[in-house]
This record gives sequence, structure tokens and C-alpha cells, in this order.
Amino acid sequence: MEYKDPMVELLSSLEHIVLTREVIQAAPALKGEVSIPEPKRIREITGMEIDEFALAMGVSVSSVKSWEAKRSKPSRSAQKLMQLIQSNPCLSRELLG
Repeated sequence: MEYKDPMVELLSSLEHIVLTREVIQAAPALKGEVSIPEPKRIREITGMEIDEFALAMGVSVSSVKSWEAKRSKPSRSAQKLMQLIQSNPCLSRELLG
């Protein structure tokens, strides 16, 4: 039997719920363009410092700074995780735990 990390399973389930709800709500507005979450806005909503946000996202502080300055875009997986955090800010604290 294959071991499955419960946190991975939880994130996968939450992602499915959030993205399904967003697709249903945004379906008429979709024209091939998907908005990228705003890292700084999400970080501020959660009340996290930049180093805490980087830790929760599993990236370096310089990556987060680059996203916030719009010098680079987060990966698709980072974007999905930010969407989850945006939908449920309490999740960010769980990711730090």
C-alpha cells in the first residue's frame, strides 16, 4: 500500500473545491485569460511577514520579493496554493505548522 502524505491529500482536496467553485463562478467571464493571484495582497490578508509567506509557499524570500515587484510570475503550483490561501487565509498558518 502506498503512503500518501495527509497534507498533500488535504491541499489537493481543497484545491479541487476552490478551483471548481471559481470555475463555476467565473465561467461566463473566461476568455482564455486567467488572473494571477497578487502575492503581496494575499500575504497582507494573512498578516504574514515576507519570510513567513515564503516558508508557507515553499520558496525563497527573494522569489516572493520578485513576485511582489512583478519581475517574475509564480509557478502554476504556487499560483494554485495562493488561490487556496486567498480562499482560506487560516490555511497559511497550517502550512507554517
